Amino acid sequence: MSRVDELIAELCPDGVPRVEIAHLFDLRNGYTPPKTNASFWSGGTIPWFRMDDIRANGGVLSSGLQKVPESAVKGGRTFPANSLLVATSATIGVHALVTVPHLSNQRFTSLSVKREYASRLDMKFAYHYGFILDDWCKNNTTTSSFSSVDMSAFKRFRFPVPPLEVQREIVRILDTFTELEAELEAELEAELEARRRQYEHYRMAILTFGSGVEWTRLDDVADYVNGKAHERLADPDGDIPMVTARFISRNGGANRFVRAQDVQTSAMAGDTALVLSDLPNGRALARTFFVDRDNAYAINQRIARLRVRDRARFDPKFLFHLLDRNPGLLKYDNGTDQTHLSKGQVTGLLVPVPALAHQQETASTLDKFDALVNDLSVGLPAELAARRKQYEYYRDTLLTFKELEE
Repeated sequence: MSRVDELIAELCPDGVPRVEIAHLFDLRNGYTPPKTNASFWSGGTIPWFRMDDIRANGGVLSSGLQKVPESAVKGGRTFPANSLLVATSATIGVHALVTVPHLSNQRFTSLSVKREYASRLDMKFAYHYGFILDDWCKNNTTTSSFSSVDMSAFKRFRFPVPPLEVQREIVRILDTFTELEAELEAELEAELEARRRQYEHYRMAILTFGSGVEWTRLDDVADYVNGKAHERLADPDGDIPMVTARFISRNGGANRFVRAQDVQTSAMAGDTALVLSDLPNGRALARTFFVDRDNAYAINQRIARLRVRDRARFDPKFLFHLLDRNPGLLKYDNGTDQTHLSKGQVTGLLVPVPALAHQQETASTLDKFDALVNDLSVGLPAELAARRKQYEYYRDTLLTFKELEE
């Protein structure tokens, strides 16, 4: 029997009480101070949190990437320190514990424990249980112009409140486990990054051609089509993945879908989807995705669809590899401004046209190397995924309680 089991058997053998979120926490919606007031966006001292903060600094935050002055705070009331920020619209299924007074944007709902429960709830325990809440949020959304959590049901979500000794022991175990998992993950990530650099060097070497082959403009071998906006058509019950920069950066990991009848720009097997827009020095610009099935994807705006005209002359898979992070496209990133590749910049790109058999051999070789580096069923990425699943299973087991019958 673990120490947690012993404490539960001793302190709450009949089960753990649960309290609805609306009774346990004070809830406040995040907001964005008016951009038209320049004074709200200079010389600030109060952190204003966005999703970018969690992506950059993890789930426990003590400082923000952006700050606003006190004059930008509605009613002079910041969100209290030691509050949970839960993403309840747009990118749902993310949360953070913020340890300082702060504000957030409108994608978040702030949960600060009510005074009557302050002595009964360890907010680090609430942070760990937030992962369970994240999963619930992802499965309980409503859709209008964009996805959002069903807030009426959210307020009724029953949050477990075991004795403090149980909470603190769970926090100790999960914090320790998280540290060990992070150390192992960092080692594996470093090894994986080294392999990626090695692969990229090899990939660029075999995709380098001299004057001994024919060169032509991209629009001589492929047709170009811009994707269209599908965000307003996103549907949690849809079955067609939306091809966005995030989708391509995650090697086809879908997080938004549309219904088949709502697809505005479709794709056929053999097409290449190309990211046209990214932040300065971003890693998504000119990333590519190879379409493997007919009419199975919705090409979103800021993504180009390229379709080879004559497969007897140009191999579609060769085009996919050739365009991926192509230096002739990356040169338009000046490192300062958001990059938006134009149709002319893409279609005017000069591409080599070696013999078809050489194209096919090159594509086959790069497919094999790409799988070794990126495919979650092969090598180190599979090890990373296995460790994450192991941690999530252990965490969820620790956070599963018998409910006290009232």
